[in-house]
Amino acid sequence: MDTWKKADRSGPLGPIVTADEVGDLRHGLRIQTRVNGTTVQDGNSKDMIFELGETISHISRTLTLNPGDIICTGTPDGVGYARTPEWLLHPGDTVEVEVEKLGTLTNPIISNRHRNELR
Repeated sequence: MDTWKKADRSGPLGPIVTADEVGDLRHGLRIQTRVNGTTVQDGNSKDMIFELGETISHISRTLTLNPGDIICTGTPDGVGYARTPEWLLHPGDTVEVEVEKLGTLTNPIISNRHRNELR
């Protein structure tokens, strides 16, 4: 389990939209991640390994899903720890995730010490 991804104040989300605002993911939405302005991931929702309905069906066999629940499915190819050499985030970096039609979520990377001071 990747518990470090679930640390306090480290799960940015947004914008939250309804299915009618997004449309059919099988037709594809471009997804890009940039670190300090450099594109590090560039993919499309039509390339998801499992279709959304299949994912929901699988999860609902293990967990009770309620209206408003959020399912996080992963990201396109290009994650930093899998690169050679590794490209990891550092305090001061800025990460932008852009999803076609939905917009861009921008997050600064801060140190654990600084995050703990925000509590």
